[in-house]
Amino acid sequence: MFKKDEEVNIKNAETIIGPSIRVKGNFFGQGDIIIEGILEGEIKTSNNLLIGTKAKIDANIEAKQAKVSGEVHGNLKIKGYLELTSTAKIDGNIEAGNISIENGAIFNGNCIMTKETPKATELNKN
Repeated sequence: MFKKDEEVNIKNAETIIGPSIRVKGNFFGQGDIIIEGILEGEIKTSNNLLIGTKAKIDANIEAKQAKVSGEVHGNLKIKGYLELTSTAKIDGNIEAGNISIENGAIFNGNCIMTKETPKATELNKN
């Protein structure tokens, strides 16, 4: 789902929180989630998460894979691959199997690389 040269297909997303939406509370899902709006609480999905450039998140996050382009205040626990684009602003700790941080991203916190990293073939399935 998150190769650099691919566009994210919103048809595959189970949940989309648009730019004009504000959500407060705990948010749990099993499918792909796209967030472009504001979310306060907690986010957990057993699949993939995309945080858009204008998104503002104040939550702890758990996901299989994630691509962050917006602002996150909270801890991220990503089982597989985490990509921080150049517009990402993270204020919290990160735990991930693999991580990519583009030039321009802002990250304030600690990072722990987990021992259980998925195989490259698993990352390219989505």
